[in-house]
Amino acid sequence: MPAPSHDNTLARLLRLTLAGAFLLLLWRALIALDAGTLIGIGNASTHDAQPRPVVARGDLAADERATVELFERSRDAVVFITTRQRVQDPWTRNIFSVPRGNGSGFIWDEAGHVVTNYHVLEGASEATVRLSDGRDYKASLVGVSPAHDIAVLRIAVGARHPQPVPVGTSADLKVGQKVFAIGNPFGLDWTLTTGIVSALDRSLPSDGGTTIDHLIQTDAAINPGNSGGPLLDSAGRLIGVNTAIYSPSGASAGIGFAVPVDTVNRVVPQVIRRGRYIRPSLGIEVDEGLNQRLSATLKVDGVVILRVAPNSVAAAAGLEGITVTRDGNIVPGDIIVEVEGRPVSSVGRLLSRLDDFNVGDTVKLTVLRWRSRVDVRVKLQAET
Repeated sequence: MPAPSHDNTLARLLRLTLAGAFLLLLWRALIALDAGTLIGIGNASTHDAQPRPVVARGDLAADERATVELFERSRDAVVFITTRQRVQDPWTRNIFSVPRGNGSGFIWDEAGHVVTNYHVLEGASEATVRLSDGRDYKASLVGVSPAHDIAVLRIAVGARHPQPVPVGTSADLKVGQKVFAIGNPFGLDWTLTTGIVSALDRSLPSDGGTTIDHLIQTDAAINPGNSGGPLLDSAGRLIGVNTAIYSPSGASAGIGFAVPVDTVNRVVPQVIRRGRYIRPSLGIEVDEGLNQRLSATLKVDGVVILRVAPNSVAAAAGLEGITVTRDGNIVPGDIIVEVEGRPVSSVGRLLSRLDDFNVGDTVKLTVLRWRSRVDVRVKLQAET
C-alpha cells in the first residue's frame, strides 16, 4: 500500500481544525442564544414591577418596649473612654503621645465624675471622654482603687451634663434576673447586650494582691471595650460595673463579671473625697507566702498573725502575734479563721472580708489560740 502523501496529511489536519472551530462557534452560539432568550424574556415582560407592600408590624411586645425604653433612658449616662500614652523616642528624645486603648464608663454624679475600671486607665497618661451626643472632653484623674478595679475621672461638662445613672443595690440580686450591659465593645460605641444573672458571689484575684469578692456573673455579652460600663437591672438601675470576662479566645464566651454596686457605692465616694480608697485594717502584720507555709506546717486553714502593731486596734483587743523563745523556737500566736462567722483561709480572703466593712465598724474575729477557738471583737482602723 502506498504511503500517505504529505498533502493528504495536511488536508486531514485542516479538516480537523475546521471541524473543531465549527464546534466551538456552535457552542458559543448556543450560549449566546440561551442568554439572549433569558434577556428576551425579561425585556418582553409586560408586568410593571413595584416594591412589595409592607405588612404592618403591630405593637412591640411588652418586653421589647421595656428594653427599648431602658436603653433610651440609660445611653446618655454611658461614655466612651479613649486613652493615650506618652512615649519617648530613644533616638531624638522627643516625647509624643500614642493611642493606648479604649473602654467604657458612666456618669456618676452631676459634678461630672465618671466611673470606669482601673485597668482601662492603667498605664495611660491622658484620657478623653466622649458623650453620647458626640461631645469630647479631656478628663482629669480623681483617684483609683486597684484592689477593686475602680477608677474615677472628672470632666468639666458644665450645665449640659447627662443625668447620672440611677444606683440600685446588689445585695438582693437573684440568679435568673434579667440584666443589661451598655458599653463600647471593640470600639463599637453604645452597644446594648442582654442576659441574666448567672451566679453571685464569685471571686477573682485583683492587681492589688487581694481578691475581689461578691462579683456578679452574667451571660450578657461582655467583650473588650465593655470594661467600665454599667450593668443594669430591668428597672434601669446600676447593679454593677463590668470588669472582666472568662474566655480562652479573649472574646465573650457567656461568662462575664461585674463589680457589685454595693462595693462601688462604698469605694467611689472615698475615692472622690480622698483620691484613694482607705481600707479598713486590724493593725496586724501578715504575709501571704509565709502564711501558706505556716498554715501547712500547723495543719490549719487561717491567717497567722505575724506581729501586732503597738497602739493598734488589734493590740487593744488583745490579739497576739508570733513570739520567738530564747532558744530560737517559734511559738505561734493567734490564727484568724473567721470574720463575722465567715471562714478565711488566706491573707487575700481576710482583706476582702474586712473590706465589707467601714473604718470604725466593730467586727467579730474567731481565732485559734493554743488550739482553742476564741471570739475577739475589734474596732477597725484606717489602713496606714
